Amino acid sequence: MTQEISRDPSLLGLLKGVEGFSKHVFPESQQLFSELAEGQSPHTLFITCADSRVVPEMITQTQPGELFVCRNIGNIVPGYGEMLGGVSAVVEFAVAVLRVRNVVVCGHTDCGAMKGLLNPESTRDLPTVEAWLRNAQAARSAVFARKLEGAEALTAVTQENIRLQLAHLATHPAVAAARANNALSLQGWVYDIGDGKVSVLDEASEQFIPLNEAIQRERGA
Repeated sequence: MTQEISRDPSLLGLLKGVEGFSKHVFPESQQLFSELAEGQSPHTLFITCADSRVVPEMITQTQPGELFVCRNIGNIVPGYGEMLGGVSAVVEFAVAVLRVRNVVVCGHTDCGAMKGLLNPESTRDLPTVEAWLRNAQAARSAVFARKLEGAEALTAVTQENIRLQLAHLATHPAVAAARANNALSLQGWVYDIGDGKVSVLDEASEQFIPLNEAIQRERGA
């Protein structure tokens, strides 16, 4: 039997959610949280969109303390020196201090940021969003060069953006140093909100492949 989910959008609803966590969820994992209270050692920096439909821990089935999560509109990582700020600081801290072993850049279907990138008129009254999306401009240019439209264009720009942000990520000194020492792996994902599937960017072919194929390749690596 499917349990009905209560959706109370008020602040009271949020507070009651915290109350439920404190009373019912926390006690079940008290030992884990006691250990986490002493510090963190996540294995992966997970960079994804701020979209409310993307829940990293649910998608990856990970526990608290495993993912160091960075969320922003469009899962963007400005190239080093281009726009130093929160994202750059997260990358530097995760790689140089926490010494994560993996970085995943995860985009998703039906992304509002990617729609805005394809249709600049829609962000004209959003100057901060417009400026931020300049960090993905090369992805838009690549799609327009292929003369794609509609759903095809949205899929293509989502994938091109992930390729671009991985390239930007590689320009960060902490990332470059860790990769030179074979201490860090980078990977790009696209999460399909409608069917729950993830496709993975294959480094060799530069194409997105099904999850089961990616798993087989990792096992054989």
